Amino acid sequence: MNENSAPLENPSRKPVLAYLVTEDWYFVSHRLPMARAAKQAGFDVHVLTNVGRHGAAIEAEGFTLHPLAWRRGTLNPLAVAQVIMTVRRLYRSIGPDIVHHVGVQPSVIGSLAALGLPPARINAMAGLGFAFTSRTLKARAVGTVLSAMLRLLLRSRRSIALVQNPDDRAAMLALGVPEEQIALIPGSGVDVERLVPLAEPEGPVTAAFVGRLLDDKGVRTLIAAERLLRERGRPIKLLLAGEADPANPASIPPSEIASWRAAGIGLLGQVADIRDVWKAAHIAVLPSRREGLPMSLLEAAACGRAIVATDVPGCREIARRGINALLVPPDDPQALADALEQLAAAPGLRRRFAAAGRELAESEFSTARIGRDILALYRRVPGAPSGSAG
Repeated sequence: MNENSAPLENPSRKPVLAYLVTEDWYFVSHRLPMARAAKQAGFDVHVLTNVGRHGAAIEAEGFTLHPLAWRRGTLNPLAVAQVIMTVRRLYRSIGPDIVHHVGVQPSVIGSLAALGLPPARINAMAGLGFAFTSRTLKARAVGTVLSAMLRLLLRSRRSIALVQNPDDRAAMLALGVPEEQIALIPGSGVDVERLVPLAEPEGPVTAAFVGRLLDDKGVRTLIAAERLLRERGRPIKLLLAGEADPANPASIPPSEIASWRAAGIGLLGQVADIRDVWKAAHIAVLPSRREGLPMSLLEAAACGRAIVATDVPGCREIARRGINALLVPPDDPQALADALEQLAAAPGLRRRFAAAGRELAESEFSTARIGRDILALYRRVPGAPSGSAG
């Protein structure tokens, strides 16, 4: 156990921490370092989630897994009510001291489930999601309803709104959440001991996108930029590591993805070891419309990759203009193509960006630092047990 994971003061009483997450894969890919830090510090960790392929991995960590029949993204009131009641029954049986709701939908469902129950609540706004980033009428309507619910639920005295960047903090203030009930912790950390700087690969300059294949992630803009570069006679090799997400209304249709494969785009699907992606790529690219704090760019920075990203909330926290990244406006294929072309032609600039990105990953975003910050939050959340007040 390291100095950042000091045990709780009262070993006779093990505080219970429950994570409510939509999908098991998201917990493993984005929240595992936090949960490990909590377990090392003496928490009894429970995970409530829809279980797919990662249930065994969660249980192997020593966490207690509670499967949920969770249809992420559903607007069916009966289905939502059923999930709320299921979560409420679990909260009663588990008896958590703290519940950590990961994402907008879990924050709403979990907060409703916890009404009148004793646990302190951390409502993590892990990016504001489809309802706040998409421009469709459906998204605007859902966003209006969600904003009203969040305005009511996040202002409870027993809750903390956890955000990952200053823009989302401003959004919480605009909803009326008191300043003292907002915490800013940038992500869940990146493992800088496992992810180390990698030599650039031989062969043509390659850019890699890691993430779900969603319109809101800017994948269509990236495909258009790649096409522009080919038309200019400045082609780059493009890799897409990730899959569509049918539960998300912004998911790219299978037929469109198939057309990208036919056009020569490298579709890698889910990659078990992210280092394999960065071993094959010179540049990390994420042309998203909005993020909380993108894990893909944190991992790319740790592995020593120069970045091209959009100048939007979340991306610019790790992609710093002129330091380790080139930033472009969202939904602008021309600007994205220009930035990719500039980096492709400048190995010296890529090396400078790579070194600066690695330094950022170590100094600001390591699992050790973020783990320490999240434990401090668990110890100060209103109603936290005395044993975790450290």
